[in-house]
Amino acid sequence: MGRSTEPAQVVEGYLGHLAVERGRAANTLRSYALDLGRYTEHLTVSGIDDLGAVKESDVSAFVTALRTGEAPLAASSTARALAAVRGLHRFAAAEGLIRADVSSRVRPPSQPSRLPRTLTVDQVEQLLAGCVGDGTVALRDRALLELLYSTGARISEAVGADLDDLDTDARTILVQGKGDKQRIVPVGRPALAAVDAYLVRARPVLAAKGAGSPALLLNARGARLSRQSAWHVLRGAAEVSGLDSVVSPHTLRHCFATHLLSGGADVRVVQELLGHASVSTTQIYTHVTVDTLREVYATAHPRARG
Repeated sequence: MGRSTEPAQVVEGYLGHLAVERGRAANTLRSYALDLGRYTEHLTVSGIDDLGAVKESDVSAFVTALRTGEAPLAASSTARALAAVRGLHRFAAAEGLIRADVSSRVRPPSQPSRLPRTLTVDQVEQLLAGCVGDGTVALRDRALLELLYSTGARISEAVGADLDDLDTDARTILVQGKGDKQRIVPVGRPALAAVDAYLVRARPVLAAKGAGSPALLLNARGARLSRQSAWHVLRGAAEVSGLDSVVSPHTLRHCFATHLLSGGADVRVVQELLGHASVSTTQIYTHVTVDTLREVYATAHPRARG
C-alpha cells in the first residue's frame, strides 16, 4: 500500500522533513505550518483531497485567494505562503508522491517598491548635533555617526572596521561588506575631524579598559562596539534631535546615496561606494531624487501650477 497523498498527511511529512533533516528553527516551522494549513483548507474547499490532483491553476487560485479574501494578506506574506507551498510540492515530487511539481511556475505577487526614507541635509546636521559633549562616549558616538553619513557604510561595516583600516593620509577607510567583499570608501573632512578627536581624546581611555581590541570603535569596556549598541547610539541621537520617528538603522546610508545623486554623482559611482552588486539596487535612490525634482518643478514652474 502506497503512502498517503492526502494534503494534510503530506504536509505533516514535509514539516517533519524540515525539522529533522533540514534543521529548520521552531519559528520557521510554525510559519510553514500556518501557511500550509491555509493551503490544505483551500484545497478542501475546492474539493481536492489528493495532492497529486492539484493543477497549476489551483495553486494560482490559492495565491489569488490570499490576496483578495475576507482578510487579504500583504504581498510579502502571500509570497511567504507561496514559498511554503512550492516547498511542499517539491518535497512531494522528490519523494515520488506526485508525478510533477505543478507549483514551480506560479509566481508571487509583485511587491510595491518601498522608497527609502531619507533626511534633508539640514536634518542630517540636526541629527549629528544630537551627539553632544566632550566625554569619551560622546566623542565616539559623534565619530560613528559622522562616519556612517560620510561613507554610506552599513552599521555592521562601521563597527567591523579596525583601526588599521582607516587611512587618514589618503582619507579613506576599508570596509568589509556582504559576502566578505571589501571596498575602499573616501572619508570626508568633517568625519575625519570627528574620528581624530575620538582617536586622540577618547579611544585610548576606552582601550585601557580592554584587552587590546584592534577595532576602530570601542565600547565602554574596551571591546569592539556591537551593531546593536551602534544602533542605540543612532536612536539616541535621533531622540535628542527630535527625529526619532524617521530614523532607521540605514537612514544615514540612504542619505549618503540620495545626497550624492542629488549633487550630480553618477549612479555607478554611488553603486561602488555602497558596495551594491547590481546597479539596479542603487537605482531606487534615483526615484527619490526624481520625486524631489518633481516637487520643485510643481512649486516653481509657472506652467506646473493649477
